[in-house]
Amino acid sequence: MSGLGERQTVPLSVLLKRELANEKTEKPDVVLVHGQASENKKGEDFTLLKTECQRVVGDGVSTYSVFGLFDGHNGSAAAIYAKENLLNNVLSAIPSDLNRDEWVSALPRALVAGFVKTDKDFQRKAQTSGTTATFMIIDGCVVTVASVGDSRCILEPHEGGIYYLSADHRLDSNEEERVRITSSGGEVGRLNTGGGTEVGPLRCWPGGLCLSRSIGDKDVGEFIVPVPHVKQVKLSTAGGRIIISSDGVWDALTAEMAFDCCRGMSAEVAAPHIVKEAVHAKGLRDDTTCIVIDVYPQEKPPTSGTTQKKPVKGRLKSIFRKKSSESSSYIDKQYLEPDVVRELYEEGSAMLSERLETKYPLCNMFKLFVCAVCQVEIKPGEGISIHVGASNPGRLRPWDGPFLCSSCQEKREAMEGKRTSDLAAEVTNELSCKFAY
Repeated sequence: MSGLGERQTVPLSVLLKRELANEKTEKPDVVLVHGQASENKKGEDFTLLKTECQRVVGDGVSTYSVFGLFDGHNGSAAAIYAKENLLNNVLSAIPSDLNRDEWVSALPRALVAGFVKTDKDFQRKAQTSGTTATFMIIDGCVVTVASVGDSRCILEPHEGGIYYLSADHRLDSNEEERVRITSSGGEVGRLNTGGGTEVGPLRCWPGGLCLSRSIGDKDVGEFIVPVPHVKQVKLSTAGGRIIISSDGVWDALTAEMAFDCCRGMSAEVAAPHIVKEAVHAKGLRDDTTCIVIDVYPQEKPPTSGTTQKKPVKGRLKSIFRKKSSESSSYIDKQYLEPDVVRELYEEGSAMLSERLETKYPLCNMFKLFVCAVCQVEIKPGEGISIHVGASNPGRLRPWDGPFLCSSCQEKREAMEGKRTSDLAAEVTNELSCKFAY
């Protein structure tokens, strides 16, 4: 037995194992610095901030970060549930044996599956609240954003310009969503106070929600869908600043105003300053929440007050500088790609047959006998192809995957107006004057 003063030794095999594990952990391509702030009116805004999450990639480990904003309405239950469950539901839809590039490519469809599963599971709890969701995953220089509702995510890269990474699903401003709802059998209109007088924003009936997409909202019918708009971009090597805010900010500030008012500030200082500016402009009419993320190249550690600057002529040379080689495919190219933000993927359709199709980006993402949404096992012959009833299946056949279980197929049919929602029929009369949002 060792004495108290004797130094404990570690076997050489253990030391070697630790060293190998450290070598196999990929260093992140970028450095992230974030700040958040909130002013509460109803206490229904919630955020999710998880940096340096790890996943196994081949024989090593890679890291990614997650940022989410959930703006609840008609209570906070849906926002809390989405915050606690959405990430796990997204990750469960991604196969475990993917390399880093495949993992990033699988995110758009996994986000769709995760949003729909989160909505379906929450509705089983028979609670009537709902929430917007703006959910971002950053893996190296690749930023992937999924969104339902009217919170917003915007990007200002170091080389200048503003990119909208989310979509607004307010009926007042989104004509495509109004057409989708009415084509599926829903109604869109303003509140009728009697005598033909209509007031307020456009709403979906039954229920009276002024959003066309959300998580939850069981009491307003199936026309309000959880299928997110997804956008994926690759930042330039210079990085940039990202702002995620609830509508309490965007009802008061434009994107340009939000970036300009915090220019020169660190992310930790910028977030509360944006909230302060929004409240000062419109007053505290709603929960007002802001997350600011600064993305820096690994070789340029962040310093206080560092932020993006608007482009000047002298910077054109740096924008078009040669990229470092990441693989042999770059060496083979006969031209130089500009080092600017590149859009990798964008899709906003509410049709699951279009969002879970097998062509892009990973043809073997969904297993044959597992539901593509809820990930439950399906017995042979019981799965229902996502392409059954599709308006434009192309070369795909009804027996081609991916497949849904019977309950997810029912959810899909209700969302697409292919069957009458029993729930919608129940609430048509009792909720015609409800103001959920």
